[in-house]
Amino acid sequence: MSRKAPPIVLSAPERATLDTWRHGRRLPHRQVIRAQIVTLAADGMDSQDIAKALGVSRPTVQLWRQRFLALRIAGLEKDAPRPGRKPRLSTEKIKAVVEATLHSTPANATHWSTRSMARAQGLSEASVRRIWRQHNLKPHLIETFKLSRDQRFVEKLQDVVGLYLNPPDKALVLCVDEKSQIQALDRTQPLLPLRPGIPARQTHDYKRNGTTTLFAALSMLDGRVIGDCMPRHRHQEFIRFLKRIDAETPQEVDLHLIVDNYGTHKHPRVTAWIQRHPRFHLHFTPTSCSWLNLVERWFREITDKRIRRGTFRNVRALIAAIQQYLDNHNQNPQVFVWSASVERILGKIAKCKEVSDALH
Repeated sequence: MSRKAPPIVLSAPERATLDTWRHGRRLPHRQVIRAQIVTLAADGMDSQDIAKALGVSRPTVQLWRQRFLALRIAGLEKDAPRPGRKPRLSTEKIKAVVEATLHSTPANATHWSTRSMARAQGLSEASVRRIWRQHNLKPHLIETFKLSRDQRFVEKLQDVVGLYLNPPDKALVLCVDEKSQIQALDRTQPLLPLRPGIPARQTHDYKRNGTTTLFAALSMLDGRVIGDCMPRHRHQEFIRFLKRIDAETPQEVDLHLIVDNYGTHKHPRVTAWIQRHPRFHLHFTPTSCSWLNLVERWFREITDKRIRRGTFRNVRALIAAIQQYLDNHNQNPQVFVWSASVERILGKIAKCKEVSDALH
């Protein structure tokens, strides 16, 4: 005696959905067939008759009847997850590659490459590349870091970050620094221009035509930059730049200047000038923490976009290019926003120290 398949009873919304699928021309064919199987089963047709009518096997009909009874409409939309083929590499082998990458180096190099690791582990390069990608390992990359040894590190960090995240009322926060020894470099031969399929090309050798120093003050309020090029960066030039800041900012607001620990900024004559101008307040970043001064971020912009690939026959041409970039930037300034809190920075430094102590 043959077993009878469990009956299927459709609700009105389910019937409407399946009718739409049955006649859908843009739906996958497998989804249309599944809708037809369930609809015919709900109409009382046997599985064997449904299989003949739709040109499919009886086990296929039974499969989708059971799937619908278990999951309803959602069970017809996607296939059940499949185990896939068995992995070719064992867990032990993958672990060996990861351990070797993290805790060893090849005899003739400072870091592993896919080729050297493949030879050492008896694998293909593709397998090593896949394992590294899965575990986010990049032996070819290295990043630099430096931990500040400033005894007042936390105090200075809180002071500077506080200016970024909670600036004082009726005051202007300026990030001030010098980009010194900018060279006016001229290539020995003319630049070959960009062409389809060929990048722009320039000679590797160059002529040095002098240097200049760019003094810059980045406003945290609107992103505008007060800049000036000078031949040197002594305390005399710094005082001259402070006078320019004084002339180009509203007289009724206090000025909080974030500067580094360069000796020029702490010269006795600079200190005396600051005392004679009480609206100026200097805030020093911790030593070895140039990343804490946002004007460095703007220096990177002008270096990448105007200086590094530039060709300058003399210092005047270099200064003119810098001034042009300043004018264009201030017409549509970009505001640099500081988002890292003191707690977040100290947490990262604590982790770095922990790793450093563990290695020693």
